[in-house]
Amino acid sequence: MTWLSKVDLGLFRWINEAWSNAFFDWLMPFLSGNRLFAPAVVLGAIVGLVKGGRRMRVCLVMIALAVGIGDGLVSNTIKKAVDRPRPFVDHDDVQLRVGRGGSASMPSSHAVNCFAAAMVAFIYYRRSWRFLVPLAAGVALSRVYNGVHYPSDVLVGSVLGAGTAVATVWGVAWFWDWLGRLAWNPWWSRMPSLLAPEGTRIEGASVVPPMSDAVWTRFAYLIVFVLLAARIWYLNAGKIELSEDEAYQWLWSKHPALSYFSKPLLIAVAQMIGTGLWGDTAFGVRFLSPIIAALISIVVFRFINRQAGSRAGLAAVLVVSATPLMAVGATLMTIDPLSVLFWCLGMFAGWKAVQPDGKTSQWLQVGLWGGLGLLSKYTNLLQLAGWVLIFLTWKPSRIHLRRPGPWLALAIVVLASLPIVIWNAQNGWITAHHVASDGHLGEPFRFRLKFLGEFIGAEFGLLNPVFFVGMIFATVAGFRLFKEQPLWRYLFLMGAPVFGLYLALSFHSRILLNWIAPGVLPWFCLMILFWNHRWPRVRHWARPVFLGGAAFGLVLVVLVHDTNVISKIVGQPLPLRMDPLRRVRGWSDMAEAVGVEWRRLHAEDPRAFIIANHYGITSQVAFYLPEARKDPKNNPIAFYMATGAPDNQFAFWPSYLDRKGASAIYFHQLSDHQPASGWFFDWIAGNSFEFVLAEDSAPVPDVVRSQFTEVIRVGVREIEYRGNVIRRMELYECRGLR
Repeated sequence: MTWLSKVDLGLFRWINEAWSNAFFDWLMPFLSGNRLFAPAVVLGAIVGLVKGGRRMRVCLVMIALAVGIGDGLVSNTIKKAVDRPRPFVDHDDVQLRVGRGGSASMPSSHAVNCFAAAMVAFIYYRRSWRFLVPLAAGVALSRVYNGVHYPSDVLVGSVLGAGTAVATVWGVAWFWDWLGRLAWNPWWSRMPSLLAPEGTRIEGASVVPPMSDAVWTRFAYLIVFVLLAARIWYLNAGKIELSEDEAYQWLWSKHPALSYFSKPLLIAVAQMIGTGLWGDTAFGVRFLSPIIAALISIVVFRFINRQAGSRAGLAAVLVVSATPLMAVGATLMTIDPLSVLFWCLGMFAGWKAVQPDGKTSQWLQVGLWGGLGLLSKYTNLLQLAGWVLIFLTWKPSRIHLRRPGPWLALAIVVLASLPIVIWNAQNGWITAHHVASDGHLGEPFRFRLKFLGEFIGAEFGLLNPVFFVGMIFATVAGFRLFKEQPLWRYLFLMGAPVFGLYLALSFHSRILLNWIAPGVLPWFCLMILFWNHRWPRVRHWARPVFLGGAAFGLVLVVLVHDTNVISKIVGQPLPLRMDPLRRVRGWSDMAEAVGVEWRRLHAEDPRAFIIANHYGITSQVAFYLPEARKDPKNNPIAFYMATGAPDNQFAFWPSYLDRKGASAIYFHQLSDHQPASGWFFDWIAGNSFEFVLAEDSAPVPDVVRSQFTEVIRVGVREIEYRGNVIRRMELYECRGLR
């Protein structure tokens, strides 16, 4: 192995140094990554899908699968297992011609991806090797010339990429044939072999036979199962860390209570269940989230299936799966998954209950789901407003007001509210003040179009542009048919209070993007039923639009879950200010940096603790610092600064003020910014887009400074992710708690 390492290093230096010339200095960085690559690939794929034949379409799908498996599974797994440092890490004299890679060196993902694509293309188009193999070899060689990989990295990557491609094509072809023989695949009789898609056909199969309801149902459940497995794998892989709210609410689960400062109690119960099963890990915190997402998809499918058939139900599953806002809720364990689940269950049970033959037992279900929804998120109270609108505008529903059902349901919701009421009565109704403050309800009304534009623009993207437009058109165009279609009216009114309230508030203040989550699925269901009703007249153009929207949404979902894919496509990372995953990265490193200073102080003073000026970063330290995570209730180490005011949930737990004479590490994040204008053009041009400090330091709050006899600045610590500074914090040593 020593001899091989010397040969590997010798070849690296020969290529990296001896081959150096002006032409290669331009060509090799271009081959490693350029801004033309992504548009060229997208344009080529579109042309191939539209103009190409059956073989071309199958080939493109196989390339996407092979590259996805090769890069996402094979390459990343081996990188983590081998953990070989990049050449520029071990050797100072490397000629580095491109940006520093943040991952390990073995194998080269560029080589894996390029040779996977070249091998799939060779399987379907034998002459393609004359162009694609030299191109793939050039890309692999460029990684060595540019100083970011050893020759052995690209050699292993090339072999793995080609092997992954062969295994992917063979495995998918076998699975296709297996599904066809089980009668699960209606297209199999027309194309029995994916290896020769244009040269095979079962005799007499001139058209694709229609799919039965059973087949549509199987596909729907298969999608739900595959997504559940993928999400569990993603969470278990640890690709992202906890968000601030997740860590904060994990601390709630360690302090059981009837309610909490800003949210009801069910989120804490959910985290108790997850961490009780899997321990105090990020996977344990989020364990229930993908399960809840699968339940939501199943519930929506079953409802739409009963109303419009299994094909429409499958479309509903695709809509839920290809909407970024819903996909984020399927991985992060916040209050929204619980809120949406109970809103849907109450809505679907309510449709049965509100029928003329509705039963009291069905109304009891409405009350149960409504009560659990209220214990998940206060927004779920707006479902009661939906019921008021239904009784006011739909005369047949009012027959139930003379029956016990709706009143019993309301009584259950009121009963469910008792933990919230009791806790708030004991704590000065702090939640009401907090909710009013969040909505800026105490401020004078000022008409602000910019907040309205932000709200609509953000939801346009988060709800998938195609589905957003389809949903709005369905609600407007379907309005005139509400008399004929009472279910459409019902679904519209189940979502209208949520959208109406936050749309109105957006004229006054900034609206957080997840606030409308409970109202999304009612209007999505209305959209599915509306377009299914018009399907015979619009199918010629609606089908490609829907499939294009689903495909586009799934791509968005993948990018939201791993924004590093963007840097691999275009050759440079996404600007930090635009990266949605910035809020779930770098926290463990931050906690460790704080922990280093705390351990130094703890060696002198065993009572030493940590203070932060924000509940979110306090919670992150409590979770990611091993010593703090052991017993955060009885022996806390991380504290929010004691201000004497109920700023957050920490105000209701024991503070550090009884540790007289003890020392502490105080820290806060420094403000960082980038000029609002020009970032996109700088990114396109490949210029620097790194965040810069708004100030070199920030003062310690007076309330903290007054609590100690001496406060000494320790300095600034920078937390990096893949070579970029992702957050900065300033630390102080505080001695002698008064």
